[in-house]
Amino acid sequence: MQQNLTGKRVAILATDGFEQVELTEPKKALEQAGAVTEVISPKSGEIRGWKSKDWGDSIRVDKALGSASPSDYDALVLPGGVANPDHLRMDETAVRFVKEFAQSGKPVAAICHGPWTLIEAGVVKGHTLTSWPSLKTDLKNAGANWVDKEVVLDGNFITSRKPEDLPAFNKKVIEEIADGKHLKAAS
Repeated sequence: MQQNLTGKRVAILATDGFEQVELTEPKKALEQAGAVTEVISPKSGEIRGWKSKDWGDSIRVDKALGSASPSDYDALVLPGGVANPDHLRMDETAVRFVKEFAQSGKPVAAICHGPWTLIEAGVVKGHTLTSWPSLKTDLKNAGANWVDKEVVLDGNFITSRKPEDLPAFNKKVIEEIADGKHLKAAS
């Protein structure tokens, strides 16, 4: 059953070094379901993806992080890639944005290395999450329960491990936004 996300706005927080398909595929799936997506970044203009073992395509930034507010969106997507979340977790504005979003109760979807920013925001304690395997110890040390599954839903967090999990990840993200239970709780 196709979910309708008409009228929903989704923030995709990223910077240079995002895993290309972990941004482009969720963006495409959300837009096909009717959502409006905005790529938000600490950097203006364009950000460049990472594709397998080399630099990938550039993506247009829709809004500067400094002028974005979690209250303007119904959900947040955090793509992986190693460099992207590593840079974001060192940016105080990005960490604050993610923390405010997570505390709002609205869906926060992170894939691969994306949970690094959730760890830095201090919001994973007591939650069951998945990620790229190398984040297992980081998540456990931050108080999360790490599991090896293609997609995990715990409260308002939706997490997946890797690009091969994107079909399940995208489906769960769309379901959770369409369900609206998190959105009602956040109002």
